[in-house]
Formats: sequence, C-alpha cells, structure tokens
Amino acid sequence: MNNVQSRNPLAMSRGRNPYLILLVLFALLLAACQEPDKLESSVLLRVNGRITTLDQFQGEVSRLMSAENGMSKERRKELERSLLAQKIDREIVLEQADQAGIQIPVEQLQSVVEENLAEYSAGDFEQMLREQHLTIEEWRRQLEENLRIEAAARRLAYDRITITEQEIADYYREHREEFNHTEQVRTRQIAVGSEDEGQRVLGLLHQGMDFGDAAQKFSRSPDAEQGGDLGFFSRGEMPVEFDQVVFSLPPGRISDLVHSEYGFHIFLVEERRPARRMSLAEVRDEIIARLRETKEEKAYQDWLQALRSQASIEVDWSLL
Repeated sequence: MNNVQSRNPLAMSRGRNPYLILLVLFALLLAACQEPDKLESSVLLRVNGRITTLDQFQGEVSRLMSAENGMSKERRKELERSLLAQKIDREIVLEQADQAGIQIPVEQLQSVVEENLAEYSAGDFEQMLREQHLTIEEWRRQLEENLRIEAAARRLAYDRITITEQEIADYYREHREEFNHTEQVRTRQIAVGSEDEGQRVLGLLHQGMDFGDAAQKFSRSPDAEQGGDLGFFSRGEMPVEFDQVVFSLPPGRISDLVHSEYGFHIFLVEERRPARRMSLAEVRDEIIARLRETKEEKAYQDWLQALRSQASIEVDWSLL
C-alpha cells in the first residue's frame, strides 16, 4: 500500500475557507473504529489496529454514489479504491494526532462550527445532513477530526519549513513575466434595459446626479448595490463593447450610451493604471505564499510516505 497517494489537506484549501474544504474532502471518508468483538460485518481494513468494516465503508461509498447516477461498474471500482486509499491515509494521520495528544479546544471547535454553519442559507444545512445521512453530532465529530488532521500536519509535517530571502528573490527572477500587469481601469456602470431609459438616466447624470446614486437607483446589474463599481480590470476581461469605450475614456468622464447584448450601459472611468511590472516588494507576500504551499505539499507527502512505510496496513481486497 506504499503507493497510495493523498493530497495535502491544507494545500487543497487554498482560495477558500480551509475548514470547509477539509469538511467536504473527508465527510465521505469517516468510519468509526470498533472493537473486533463488536463488528457486525467483515473487516475490510486494518490500519495499525484501527478497524473499518465493509458495511461502514460501503455506507460512505453509497453517500457519494447518490450524487452520480448511472455509474458504471468500472467507475464504482475506481471510486472505491480511491476512497479506500484516502481512508488509509486519514487513519494513519489520525493515529499520529492521537500519539501527539492533539486535541481541538472546545472554543475553537465551536467557532469553526459556527463559521461553517454560516456558509449555508436557511434550510440548506438540514438538507445537506439528510442527503449525507448524517446527524448533527456526526457532522460535528467529522469536523473535529478534520481539524485534528490539519493540526497534526502543521505540527508534525511543516515544523521545519523555512523560506529564505534568496529563495524569494530567485522565484521573482524566474517568474517575472507573471508579475507584469497590463493596463487596467477602474470603472462604474449603469445598465438598463432600453435606449429610452438609458437616455433619461444619462440626462440626469449630465444635470449633476451622482453616478453611484444613479447606479443604485436605476441599474439592473448585480453591481448596482456597490454603486455600479466593476473594480479594476484589463482588456479582454469584459465584453469588447466595454473595452472599446472605457480604455479610451479619460478618468472622470461619463460615456455616451453603449449597447451590448446585455442591454444599454453608461460608464464612468474612475482610475487608470498603466501597464507595469510589479516590484519584488509588492509581490513578496504572494511569493512567500506560493513557496510555502509548494513546500507544505512536499513535506506532507514525504511525511505521509514515511508513515505508510512503517504502518501495518491490511486490506481484504476480496470484499470489494
């Protein structure tokens, strides 16, 4: 089983809430450990004495199956083996957390529970529990174990990671093209459904009405609540009709009415950024984050591979 692959749970959470990503990743893999004399089905997996029965594992697989209709037999086998590989790695890391005495403080767990609950709108959380055949207690226990896995990786796999100034400078030199910024403009828009309505709003703007107020009052675009603020963008990120106007419009000037497939628009360019290369000082934090992610991924894989080589892993493949 030494060739089993597993992704670093921390690296997979980049760009989103890490606790929510860990929950999604491992929610399908939980299987409680039981004493051998209490088992009600055949033992599928033993990892250093931690036991998973066939019924437990198939229950987890079935939860995922419900999201994929018409799955082929080959696809099911592939999925089972992938989940089993991840289950093995999960049990190995949880055992390390046990040995290191890693526990999650009640206050931290409650804070993360509340943070995760806030991701759901009314009724969606209960629906998720029903779809996953989980109780709130099981969901909470899964979340706690996921936090323990993260804490174990940080303490035991990442403890010796360092990033030097030379590494930062070398990365900047080798990836300079990635830090080139093309010309950008920060623009507000008002989007309406007809030319007549657009001309009426344009007249109000020329009479002195504030552009942001007009956007909130008349615009049908989702950015209306922000006064029509589209933020900074480069050429090619917006429809061509937008680019043709805003990249030729002086800051502070209101455009004429612009027609696109989305309706009729009025633009105000607030700020323009010329094309330039960002300095090392400007991108230093980003470079550190990139280097750390790469090093954490390697450290996690090296750590996990060492644990696999020492683990006692028994799988009854005849049951699958």
